[in-house]
Amino acid sequence: MLNKIFKVNSFQFGEGAISGYIACMLSVLCFFGVLSFHFPQYLTTPELRVNYNVEFLRQLLFVSLVIAASLGLLNFVRNKNKRLGAFSWFFVIISIALGGHQVEVLDFQDTTFYLGMDWFILDLLGSTLIFIFIEKLFPHRKSQPILRPQWQADLNHFFVNHLLVGIVLLIANIFIHQAFASVVYLDAQLFIAQMPFLGQLFCIVLVADIAQYITHRFYHEVPVFWRFHAVHHSAKHMDWLAGSRQHILELIVTRSLVLAPIFLLGFSKQIIDLYVIIVGLQAVFNHANVQLKIGWLKYIIVTPQFHHWHHSSDDAAIDRNYAAHFSFLDYLLGTAVKSQPEWPESYGVVGDYVPNGMYKQQLFPFKSVWRMLRKKLHRSS
Repeated sequence: MLNKIFKVNSFQFGEGAISGYIACMLSVLCFFGVLSFHFPQYLTTPELRVNYNVEFLRQLLFVSLVIAASLGLLNFVRNKNKRLGAFSWFFVIISIALGGHQVEVLDFQDTTFYLGMDWFILDLLGSTLIFIFIEKLFPHRKSQPILRPQWQADLNHFFVNHLLVGIVLLIANIFIHQAFASVVYLDAQLFIAQMPFLGQLFCIVLVADIAQYITHRFYHEVPVFWRFHAVHHSAKHMDWLAGSRQHILELIVTRSLVLAPIFLLGFSKQIIDLYVIIVGLQAVFNHANVQLKIGWLKYIIVTPQFHHWHHSSDDAAIDRNYAAHFSFLDYLLGTAVKSQPEWPESYGVVGDYVPNGMYKQQLFPFKSVWRMLRKKLHRSS
């Protein structure tokens, strides 16, 4: 259904397709915003909520509804395909029927369970505006369109994974404190607490990247884990949205294992919050269709070029470039891609056996592991 609505071959100014896509995105975000006004205790992030100016958000929601409705109408007038306009107007009408920008926010109590829909809205808008601009300003592949093949599936992954980030962090926090409470090293926590701000920031990124590196290698070198990680590697086009293609169980497990040493070492909440922002931005940037020259710093910091080689299907790139923040980890441990052209030729899983579409990709690891177990049982019998 969504594939039919968002089917597009090319963009031409004046045809109404561009306005239709903007209308669709704005109308859906408006719908989420209205829901967040109705259920702030369940749909908004407490850390963000305390800084909101409610009246400003009401005006922003009102303006966004007007723009979405206007652009949807423009799509009706200028485009032969009316689906985009109809899709946007559907969500505009639903949003208005639910109260629009005039929803009253009653007193409520904070809950430990929340989806973080406001974080998703800000994340999507920020990623779209910032990284699409950067990709067009410093492109690696100039001919690659914004809406490249399979973008709908990756947008679905973005929606699921980013919308559930609050739940993932909650699960990770509970798991870590219950599983590792007995191994907390208080002297290490005291040492970290006495470090200057920049020293703590460097340490938290380094500790997290070491944990991520180890976890990442397990995903590549253990067949059962690879079935889940293969979903992430199945993207054949790299851009800011490609990094969102990730199995939900991999997201939960990786977050838990990376956050475990961070919590146990006693980093402050301020430092952890800043790290979450850094890892979110760099994860999107590393996958972006961007070419930047940073000289010798590429041997220290992970860049899109470095991480694109990790996603390459070239023989020289298999099981290489694991680091997410500091490329020197791969150079020190002998897992960096060396003596290769500046950029890889192709991306994806060798053999191209991962199905297309978010739902099929979420089911793929379980079906694949089941087939692998059946083969082993058959051989043993």
